Amino acid sequence: MTAEEALTDDPDADTRRAPRLFTPLTLRGVALKNRIVISPMQQYAAGCDGLPTDYHLAHYGRLAMGGAGLVFTEALCISPEGRLTYSDLGSWDDACVEPLARIADTMRKQGAMPGAQILHAGRKASVQRPWDGFEPLSGIDIGERGEAPWETVGPSALPANPGWPTPREMTRSDIGAALAEHAAAARRCREAGFDVLDIHAAHGYLIHTFLSPVSNRRSDDYGGSLEGRMRFALEVADAVRSEWPDDKPLFYRISCIDDEDGGWTLDESVELARALGKRGVDVMDCSSRGLGLRGTPVVVPREQGFQVPFAERLKRDTGLAAMTVGLIMEPAYAESVVAEGRADLVAIGREALNDPNWPVHAARALIGPKSYESVWQPRYGWWLSKREKSLEAARRERSGKSGKESLL
Repeated sequence: MTAEEALTDDPDADTRRAPRLFTPLTLRGVALKNRIVISPMQQYAAGCDGLPTDYHLAHYGRLAMGGAGLVFTEALCISPEGRLTYSDLGSWDDACVEPLARIADTMRKQGAMPGAQILHAGRKASVQRPWDGFEPLSGIDIGERGEAPWETVGPSALPANPGWPTPREMTRSDIGAALAEHAAAARRCREAGFDVLDIHAAHGYLIHTFLSPVSNRRSDDYGGSLEGRMRFALEVADAVRSEWPDDKPLFYRISCIDDEDGGWTLDESVELARALGKRGVDVMDCSSRGLGLRGTPVVVPREQGFQVPFAERLKRDTGLAAMTVGLIMEPAYAESVVAEGRADLVAIGREALNDPNWPVHAARALIGPKSYESVWQPRYGWWLSKREKSLEAARRERSGKSGKESLL
């Protein structure tokens, strides 16, 4: 039974149409069963070799069981120098392929399309794990954990935040190496069997720092004008697409605005998205901010859907598919975003950590009890459907007894 059939058969649900959130979406040769995506979220659970552990296999397998159409890994760093912490997952070595393939295969077997994200952290590399402070590594970390800092790089010799180390300005040779590393990471993700790939170009990491005039003060053809500042981002897309199959979609995560004086703007994001679409990018993954201070550990007043307008604008003005992310928690709201055409995909992050079954719970809220048969995994849905029918039978019995008593 499909979600649409279940909805039509449920007297308590809207019989006019199936929820748009649970309609399929095909991107190139990859068919997603619904519009819910589990967003990349760093777990900081790898060893210094960047290889996945049993934790990652269990973590991503569990998220895949929750009913989302697409589940992304956390960002896979393309080089040891491009990782944030000593505990980030990597895509910089062929040794990563086999354990990543186990994760991709597990996701697929549990009902979700497997996606990977690749990243170079740029001037935000070489930091502590969040629970150790999330500040740049220093001599204290050498003494406490044997973790020495390493040199960071960026388009210009400008620190990410006051008091942070000044990155080394990248040479032409460095830029060429970074392009080759992105391409090699894409190859390894392809060999591991992932069906979707996302390039992380947001939140103050390497690609973002080339885009923003706040962090890019170069005077060569990788800086200055919008065309110059976009050059590296576009060359990354070309490099990755050269190793990524034509029948598999490519996502591109950007910070649609810097929200800083003189920073990257939404109009510039539209221009970038148009250019990326010509280079084989299929979906704009729409986030925002993060050029300097990290948004994750900072408490900032934000409401559900605060980034939806960015996805709506890029989708409308470029014709590309768009994915939105950011504090989306309520099924009815997620449904409204897709139903109103504001985004094609809704990505759930921290809410999926809070509730790994959020996608199927959303189906229960939007479709009703029949979702146990149409959306839930049968090993769970069979039991829950039986419980629902038993409870309904008890309610009818109580109602019948109440009716007889009223007649007396």
